[in-house]
Amino acid sequence: MKSAELLRVSAAALTRHKMRAFLTLLGVIIGVATVVGVVSVISGLNAYVNDKVIGLNPDIVIFTKYGIITSREEWLIARKRRDITLTDMQVIRRECHLCQEVGGRGQRTRPVKYGDKKLSDVEIQGHTANMGEAMSFDIATGRYFTSAEYDHAASVAVIGWDVQDQLFPHVDPVGRVIKVDGYPVKVIGTLAKQGNVMGQSQDNVVYMPLTLFKKHIAPSEDIGVFIKPRGGVAMVGRATDEVRSILRSLRKTKFDKDDPFGLVTAEMLQDLWKNISAGAFLLMILISGISLVVGAIVIANIMFVSVVERTKEIGVRRALGARRRDIRRQFLLEAALLSAVGGVIGVLLGALIAMAVRQVFPAQVKLSFVLIGIGVATVTGLLAGWIPSSQASKLAPVEALRYE
Repeated sequence: MKSAELLRVSAAALTRHKMRAFLTLLGVIIGVATVVGVVSVISGLNAYVNDKVIGLNPDIVIFTKYGIITSREEWLIARKRRDITLTDMQVIRRECHLCQEVGGRGQRTRPVKYGDKKLSDVEIQGHTANMGEAMSFDIATGRYFTSAEYDHAASVAVIGWDVQDQLFPHVDPVGRVIKVDGYPVKVIGTLAKQGNVMGQSQDNVVYMPLTLFKKHIAPSEDIGVFIKPRGGVAMVGRATDEVRSILRSLRKTKFDKDDPFGLVTAEMLQDLWKNISAGAFLLMILISGISLVVGAIVIANIMFVSVVERTKEIGVRRALGARRRDIRRQFLLEAALLSAVGGVIGVLLGALIAMAVRQVFPAQVKLSFVLIGIGVATVTGLLAGWIPSSQASKLAPVEALRYE
């Protein structure tokens, strides 16, 4: 039997029972949609994290009281640590010979008001003057604050896109005065729009001098100290060790005790994200795998039913000269076509899911994901149809023609 005729016969057999075929495909559709949807979201998040978080400043190391917390036990230990203070930052700046830049950052949530408009939960960050350049902040209008403004705790601030959009929808905010937790602050610049990640806005922020932040916003709270080593990324390890020694000395930490502070580096963030995305990927494999197994079982069951229903047709074909491999190929092709159609529907559904969640999570649908989804579905159909097709090919022509 020629390939074109084999394809025509197989397609005709599948279209005889459209509703049965569709219900048979539900398992494959759900499995493929899960694969495409979840992989698209994970791929989008990976690109976003590498671009916006990990790849942004690979030569920056941040020392904080908490560091990266991954368990309740780590949180309880971190809470008992001594705060990192402005004094610590100043000692590091003075003593660290491998550090090109040393700065600090404080961070708290406070209300912000302008006129009769109020935002209740805005992220207020206090920075040293060198942090704007070190962290590559994208200033849209105006400017960042200067070293002189930092030294004198000037009442100035740079606001994010959301703050500008909600407090100053129709006017230029630069030069106007807002109240941060009741304290008047002059807007000297605005940040470019950053968007959302993990459902959290990156634009609901206000940056101000750390001296002002410590004086009026959060005087008793700890800060994070960032360092940028001389010589770039290659010197990150040596500069980190030097600062660790300084902080341990300030806290009189014994040599056999753990560091009484936490670290945040690009490499640590990358490792953390890899663990998170790997966990999500394994969960996706489990869910889609179950769906595909169920789909394969249903397809195999339907193919067994089809063999029984078409026993006489098989006998006629064998009597007219069809070989066993022709019968096997016909039923294998029917199973593959059936599951491939389910794969196409699943890919379309998965792409729609990815587009829907793009409003909250970054997502990107690539051609490779589409091909993988259809390929997985087709292989599932081939595996499910192997035994029924073999059974059909082994029917004796005389017995098949007698079948009622």
